[in-house]
Amino acid sequence: MKTFEPIAHVHPDDLRTTHSLEQHLHAVSRLAGDMSTEFGAGEWGRLAGLWHDFGKYSEDFQRYIRKSSGYEAHLVDSARVKVNHTSAGALLAQAALSTLGLPLAYLIAGHHAGLPDWSPAEGEGNAALDNRLREDELKGLLKKAIEEAPEELLHQLAPSPSAIQAGRDGKGLHLWIRMLFSCLTDADFLDTEAFMNAGKSQMRGGYPELATLLSQFDAWMKQMEQGAEKTPANLLRADVLRQCREKATGEPGLYTLTVPTGGGKTLSSLAFALSHAVHHKKRRVVYAIPYTSIIEQTAEVFRGIYKGRDAVLEHHCNLASEKDSPKNRLATENWDAPLIVTTNVQLFESLFAARTSRCRKLHNLVNSVIILDEAQLLPPEYLQPILDVMRLLIEHYGVTFVLCTATQPALGSRQDSFGKTWLRGPGDAKEIVPNTEDLYRQLERVEVTLPQDLNSHGDWDEIADRVKQHESVLAIVNTRADCHELHRRMPPGTVHLSALMCGEHRSYVIKKIKEDLPHKPVRVISTQLIEAGVDVDFPVVFRALAGLDSIAQAAGRCNREGKLGRKGQVYVFVPPKQAPAGLLHFGEDACKAILHERPEKPLTPEFFNRYFTRYYKKVDSLDKYGIDRLLTQDAQHCRIQFRTAAEEFRLIDEDGSVSIIVPYANPDDASRDSRPLIARLRAGQLDRDLLRQLQRFTVTVRKRDFCTLRKMGDIEEIVPDLWVLKNETAYSGDLGLIIGETGNPDPECLLI
Repeated sequence: MKTFEPIAHVHPDDLRTTHSLEQHLHAVSRLAGDMSTEFGAGEWGRLAGLWHDFGKYSEDFQRYIRKSSGYEAHLVDSARVKVNHTSAGALLAQAALSTLGLPLAYLIAGHHAGLPDWSPAEGEGNAALDNRLREDELKGLLKKAIEEAPEELLHQLAPSPSAIQAGRDGKGLHLWIRMLFSCLTDADFLDTEAFMNAGKSQMRGGYPELATLLSQFDAWMKQMEQGAEKTPANLLRADVLRQCREKATGEPGLYTLTVPTGGGKTLSSLAFALSHAVHHKKRRVVYAIPYTSIIEQTAEVFRGIYKGRDAVLEHHCNLASEKDSPKNRLATENWDAPLIVTTNVQLFESLFAARTSRCRKLHNLVNSVIILDEAQLLPPEYLQPILDVMRLLIEHYGVTFVLCTATQPALGSRQDSFGKTWLRGPGDAKEIVPNTEDLYRQLERVEVTLPQDLNSHGDWDEIADRVKQHESVLAIVNTRADCHELHRRMPPGTVHLSALMCGEHRSYVIKKIKEDLPHKPVRVISTQLIEAGVDVDFPVVFRALAGLDSIAQAAGRCNREGKLGRKGQVYVFVPPKQAPAGLLHFGEDACKAILHERPEKPLTPEFFNRYFTRYYKKVDSLDKYGIDRLLTQDAQHCRIQFRTAAEEFRLIDEDGSVSIIVPYANPDDASRDSRPLIARLRAGQLDRDLLRQLQRFTVTVRKRDFCTLRKMGDIEEIVPDLWVLKNETAYSGDLGLIIGETGNPDPECLLI
C-alpha cells in the first residue's frame, strides 16, 4: 500500500512543492486531446497524454525523484540519469492495443529523446523502437509500473482506427504520427512549464485575432494607396491586390500567385492569406522564405503594418537580440502566434524532424495558410518528399498553400513517354491572378539581350570592359570566385556583395546601395544572393548565364519601378568557366535548351514551365536521399525510420561547411559590433542570447577553406565547435572574408 502520492516533478525553487503525477497525466491528456482534435485524432491525443509518463509510477522512478529536483527529474532519460520512464507507457500501448498501439509507442518512447527508428540504423545501437519494446519488456519495466499505477489508468477505450490519416497505402502515417507527437510534446512541455515556471507560462498567448490583423492590414493598405502616385505600375499592383482579395473566398487547397517581380507579390499574398484565413476560420498564417538575407526585411514590413512586434513571430537564425523578446522566444517553441515569418529550412526540416524541439510546433500548422515565397527555390534534391508532405497537409490537415513567385515552377504531376510518373504533384493548383500573360506584358520594363553563342565562354577582362561602360550597373555572377574575379577588374568604389561577408555586413551594404541609387551612380558586383527579394532598381543589369529563373530574378532588379521612361537593359553573358557540376550546371543546361530557340521574349510564363520541366528531369533524383523509402516502405506495418529520415532531410549540408565568427562593426550603428560579443565569448560566457547575436557575424565556408584558414593560423577555437577569426586583416570591409581563390557555388546562408 502506497504511503505517498506519486509525483511527476519537483519544483526547482522549493523541494517541498511537488507536481502530482495523476494531475500531470490528466492535464497533458486534456491538452493533447484538444490539440489533436483539430485534425480528428482527439481520442488518440488524449490516450497518448494519459499514458506518456506511465513509467513514472514505478518505485524506481519515485525513489529517484525524491532524491532529485527540477528539470533534471523531468528529463530522466538523459545520459546522466539512468531511470527509464518512457518505455513502460510504450509497452502498455502495445500490450493493450496490439499493433494499433504502435503509433502511441513511438510517441511515448520518444517524448523526450525524439521519435525513434523502428529498426536500428547503422551505429544506432538499441535506441530503435523494435529493440526497446523487446528488451525493456524483459527488464520488467511495464510490470513495475503496473504494480503501482491506478487500476483505471490501465483500462482505456481503444481509439478509433478510422482517425488515422494514412491513406490506403499508408504513405501518410508518418506525418500523422508526427502530428500526434507534436501535440503530446507541446502539451507535456506546457503543463510542466506551468508548474515549474508560472511566470514564463503566463507570458504565452494574448495575440490579436486574425480578423483584427486583417482589419489593420486593410486600413494600412488604404492609407498607402491614397498616398501612392497613380503610375501604371502602382495601378497594376492595386489590381493584383484586388484579385487576391476577391479570390480569398475560394475553397482551401493549393493556389499559385504568379506575378512579375515588382508586381507587389508580398503584400498581395498576405492580403489573400489573411482574408482566406478569416473567411474559412483558419488559425494562422505562415510566410516561408528561402533566404535569411530577405526574411528580416519582410518581417520588418509586416511589423510596420502592425506598429509593433507581438503580432508577428520572426523565426530564423539571424534574429537580432532587440527583436528576440521573451514572448518571441516562447512563441518560436510552438508557433502559437497568428502571423509567422520563417525560413523554408525551419518549416520543411520540422515537417521531417524527429527531435521534440523541432516537432513541437507542427500541430499549429493544422488549419493554417502557408505562403511559400519564391517557390521556384524549393530544393530539387528534396522536391518529391516536400511535394508529398504538402499534399498530405492539404488533404488531411486543412492547410492552404500559396506558391508565390514571378517564375512559377512546374510542380504538377509528370509522366515519361512510358506512362511512368517521375514527379508526383501536390494537387491541382488554382491561379489567383489568371491573366498572367497580360500582366507580364503590362509590367514588362526590360529588354533582354542574349549572347550570340550560348556555348562561347567570355573573358573576364572583356566582360569587365562591357560592365564599366555603364555608370550605374548591377552584375550578377554564379560563384564567389567569379564575384572576386570581376570585382577586382572594376574601378575603385565598385561594391562587392557575396556570402563571404557576414549577414550584418551584407545588410549594411544592401542598405547603402538602396540609399545611394536614387541620388548617384552605383556599380555592384554580386553573387545570386541579391536576386531574391532585395528591392534594388538599376537601369542596367548583367547576368551570367544560369537557370532561366535566375535570369528573370536578375531582371527584376532592373527598372523595377518603371521610371526610366524607356526599357531597362538586361545583358546575359557566358562567363569564362562553365557552371560547377550539380544544380547550377543542370539549370544552365536547361536554360540553354530554352534559349537556343531564340525566343523574342524569354521571360514569359510559358517558358518558365518548359524550363522547370527540363530542369527537374535533369536532376539526378528528386528524392536523392531516399526519404520516401525510409518513411513509407513498410508503413502499413507501422515500421518507420523516423530518426534516419530526419538526419537525411537536411536542406543545408552542414557536413561540408564550417561557420566562422568574424570581426565586423556596422559603420552606422556602434552597437552592432561583433568584437565585444567575441570578448564575452572569450571570457567564458556562453548562452543562447549571445550565440543568436553572434549569428549575424558568421561566414560559412567549405571544409577546404576552413583547413586553409586553420593552417595559416587565422582562426581559433574558443570553445568546442565555435571558431573565431583572430587575424582581423583576413576580413575586409570591402570583400568580407579573404581566403584565396575558390571555385565552388556560393552557398547562401539558410541557417535556422
